[in-house]
Amino acid sequence: MRIDEFAKPMDDRLPFDVVDDVCIYMRNDPMFYRKSLFPAIMKMKDSYDRGETPNESSCLESSCTEGMKSYCKKFKLGSPENVFKPEDKQLIMHKLYGEEMKQIKDGAY
Repeated sequence: MRIDEFAKPMDDRLPFDVVDDVCIYMRNDPMFYRKSLFPAIMKMKDSYDRGETPNESSCLESSCTEGMKSYCKKFKLGSPENVFKPEDKQLIMHKLYGEEMKQIKDGAY
């Protein structure tokens, strides 16, 4: 451990935004996307096609939870509780929901 790491608060351990990074990981890891994120997006699309407003939590929560676990495991970061703040899962869901709903409305899916 370097001396400057002692002076930093524990929450600022990673020099990048983990919310953005895990969203990018979830979209770009082919196996995770196929097995978890794509089915969640299709659930959103099916709801939208029925004329309903897709529920962010019911569509994306399990995929985001798995994404956080998979991200930590792949990059050997330890437990998701040590990497993510309590509000990060909600931020991840909200970010993915907004971006994917735009794609659904534009006809990309």
